[in-house]
Amino acid sequence: MNILLIGSGGRENALAWKLAQSSRVKELYIAAGNPGTAEYGENLEFDESNQEALLEFALKEKIDITVVGPEAPLAAGIVDLFEEHDLKVFGPKKAAAQLESSKAFSKKLMEKYSIPTAEYRSFTSADEAKAYIKEKGAPIVVKASGLAAGKGVIVAQTEAEAVKAVETIMLNDKFGEAGEKVVIEEFLEGEEATILAFCDGKTVVPMIPSQDHKPAYDGGKGPNTGGMGAYAPAPVVTEEIMEDFKKEIMEPTLKALQSEGLDFKGIIYFGLMIKNSRAKVLEYNVRFGDPEAQVVLPLLETDLVDIMESVLKEDLDKIEIKWKDKKALCVVMASGGYPVNYEKGKEITGIKEAAAAQDIIVFQAGTRLEGNKLLTDGGRVLAVTALGDSFQEVIDKAYQGVEKIHFEDFQIRKDIGHKALKK
Repeated sequence: MNILLIGSGGRENALAWKLAQSSRVKELYIAAGNPGTAEYGENLEFDESNQEALLEFALKEKIDITVVGPEAPLAAGIVDLFEEHDLKVFGPKKAAAQLESSKAFSKKLMEKYSIPTAEYRSFTSADEAKAYIKEKGAPIVVKASGLAAGKGVIVAQTEAEAVKAVETIMLNDKFGEAGEKVVIEEFLEGEEATILAFCDGKTVVPMIPSQDHKPAYDGGKGPNTGGMGAYAPAPVVTEEIMEDFKKEIMEPTLKALQSEGLDFKGIIYFGLMIKNSRAKVLEYNVRFGDPEAQVVLPLLETDLVDIMESVLKEDLDKIEIKWKDKKALCVVMASGGYPVNYEKGKEITGIKEAAAAQDIIVFQAGTRLEGNKLLTDGGRVLAVTALGDSFQEVIDKAYQGVEKIHFEDFQIRKDIGHKALKK
């Protein structure tokens, strides 16, 4: 099979690593990829937003399955375009991708189909949004409705913070079109978890639960980032909670999509808040999480190509998906100052030494090659993933891996996985 993978981050490095393990893959192309993905396939020059160039390439190279990593091409309708030309794509069409591309849409869907979530209101007027904040008080959550690369959510502890968040999103144009509408939600207390699920439009199958660490600093402090580390399986998701999630959230979400005439093929990401053994939906995404992919994919035993093919054939109910009886944890090494202000172009050393250790994988994200030097090229630079039999083991291994890698001013969280240890 010839596979085209779209994207250039850490998630795509993890996907390339996993897809390359399939005996069914003949050629793997990644657009545009990064130096990490180049180890598993051929990086292509063109950007993930250049749909016409991607389409032309897919037709010319007789691509059997295109795998869309990030949310932006899905929201822009790349699946619709490819399917018009009889090409198979793993990912939802534009209308179904609204589950992520419009928080206002997804909240409305949850409300209509009684899927547990936080109380909310949507606003296109900053003044009305501010008045609502004064009426409700704080803590309160302010979200840009559109795509904001995981950074459009502000958990405001005071009314003043919430008002400032509305101004930043709606008036200061920080997130462009994504901030033309805001969703203001009740603040949910509890512990966050992620459950990714494969969906073929008729059947939805959950993966093992994971837990991301979004705030930039130890102890869950600081601004929200795209994710500073993750682990799986997440002990907070007990068997009881998983059963409740399937019945109250996962199955009703599939029924809601079907009722709305949205044929969903790909990944549904359920971002959850768990309290008193009950889960509520914080957000949906329509692709693998990043950095959740970097801990969930290494635990997947079943051939990912087989699963993707069964999704496209709508016979997901016929495949048994197996998982390793292990733990996985990743620590993200980010540029100093991320997610606010950070510099690029710092030389990275030590990746080979770190990856030489058993059960350690280094997934690259914001990196680039200049001659034979590997340089930083983004906020989240790479993720060091460890596999092992216990959480203490994977924590120790991952941080030992981090110690071998260096670039100027890097920042990490030193408490990834601590919640799992407490459980």
